Amino acid sequence: MTQVISLDQAREAKKIREGDPRYQAQLEQMDKLELLEEMMRFQTERTNSGKLTIKLIVRGQILFKILEAQAETHELRDLSKTYCRHLKLELDAYLKAQKSPGQRRPGQKRS
Repeated sequence: MTQVISLDQAREAKKIREGDPRYQAQLEQMDKLELLEEMMRFQTERTNSGKLTIKLIVRGQILFKILEAQAETHELRDLSKTYCRHLKLELDAYLKAQKSPGQRRPGQKRS
């Protein structure tokens, strides 16, 4: 059986990703120390929220891609790359969990 994702959630993720150019531009203007501080703010916000929201996932993807591109050490580049992959998996799982309202879940009986 193939996994079905909610088109509404996929559109929402795309909208957030495309609709946050200010955040991306802000990050691109930051120096290394400011980016690391932003990474710490991201981790704190994620911890305080208790879960990754779609907005946090997309912002994290933007942040860690920029960190990866600007990393001067292999360790930071690898960390950023790993976190980007993790966030992509989280986004995929989130989208799969948010099935469209009219779809039947496996094992769910028809009305």
